[in-house]
Amino acid sequence: VGNSSVLTCPHKSNRTMVTWKISPKVGGPCTLGYRTDQNKTDRTNCSDSMNWKSRPDQDPALEIRQVGIAHEGNYICEVVSTEGNFHMMYHLTVLVPPRLTLYCDDHGNPVCEAVAGKPAAQISWVLESIFTPREEGHDNGTVTVVSKFTSYSSNMTNTTCFVSHPAGNQSNSIAC
Repeated sequence: VGNSSVLTCPHKSNRTMVTWKISPKVGGPCTLGYRTDQNKTDRTNCSDSMNWKSRPDQDPALEIRQVGIAHEGNYICEVVSTEGNFHMMYHLTVLVPPRLTLYCDDHGNPVCEAVAGKPAAQISWVLESIFTPREEGHDNGTVTVVSKFTSYSSNMTNTTCFVSHPAGNQSNSIAC
């Protein structure tokens, strides 16, 4: 999320037409097209964040700037050339790294939260403990995972929470 993404298209010589057909999970479909014989581009219902990476007569790649969850979906590039018709299909999935929060509850137990990640993060603790993570889904497709650490021994001074996620791992320590 937040980065730019470039989707390539079959690079064929003697192209006559290139069309990107985009079907996002949110919102309606959009298309970007280019006809070589008229040197003309066309766009239908595409947001400003989606455009040709450079000139479509040189490179038919699609660039998505500031990728967000709304960009998730299917992207199909169709190239028509004298060699035939060629298709390339992508399914774009957006990863949202969670925000790690670690605090002590009213009973002195460490609580670790992986806030608003996509997909849901995995939480673990350095030392063995009894914990059952709780997940809370949000309307935008992200998930918050909460885990409370309960120690087997009462002489705990410091504990570390690990958050594992495809967008990157994080850890933090606390003494309650």
